[in-house]
Amino acid sequence: MMLLLQITDTAQKVNDTLNRAAQTATTAAPADDLHFGDLLIKGGWVMIPIGILAVLGLVIFFERYFTIRKAAKDESNLMNQIRSSITAGKLDSAIAVARNSNSPLGRMLQKGLLRIGRPIKDIEGAIENIGKIEVAKLEKNIGIIGIVAGIAPMFGFLGTIAGVIKIFYDISKTDNISMGVISGGLYVKMVTSAAGLFVGIVAYVCYHILNMMVEKVILKLETDAIEFIDLLEEPSK
Repeated sequence: MMLLLQITDTAQKVNDTLNRAAQTATTAAPADDLHFGDLLIKGGWVMIPIGILAVLGLVIFFERYFTIRKAAKDESNLMNQIRSSITAGKLDSAIAVARNSNSPLGRMLQKGLLRIGRPIKDIEGAIENIGKIEVAKLEKNIGIIGIVAGIAPMFGFLGTIAGVIKIFYDISKTDNISMGVISGGLYVKMVTSAAGLFVGIVAYVCYHILNMMVEKVILKLETDAIEFIDLLEEPSK
């Protein structure tokens, strides 16, 4: 009977010990939570150029976005003023209106107005040349965003490959090939690939958004330039 009581008492103590261990493990588990900031830091030196590329791409995007948006504003009022001045025979007034507009279309029309009196082909050529210069101004630095879209993922892969090389180098030195050692270092090194791909995707989208905006401005400038040429040809009809 005493032996049975001792066995029961021992089993109860073991059960209590297991319960306390389980509670301790449950309490300690949250300490291993994954934090985004810690991962970025653990990504290593490759995160620095990726971060620089991200900042550079965003700065250029917003600067170009507002510049192109300003150039894409409605110029119907400008065209109406120039049409009224030309119809009234006030060439100087039309030139002044185009100059004061301080817009790509205004500079194109100003060059065309200054060529009035010459063959229509010369006027068209002058407007076209100014148009090319204005488009080049709008496209300035957009190509850099395209470069960012291509280079950022490469930096990410470079960081991951460098991390994998280091992991296997450490394994060769310590002769420890446990999954904990391999996966513990690998998931950290994959952060650079994720960061590089994220920056590359964002830059790729921004690059094409700006190009579409420029194409719309070009179409608008061409339409207004044709309307201007038609206006000059009207008296001869």
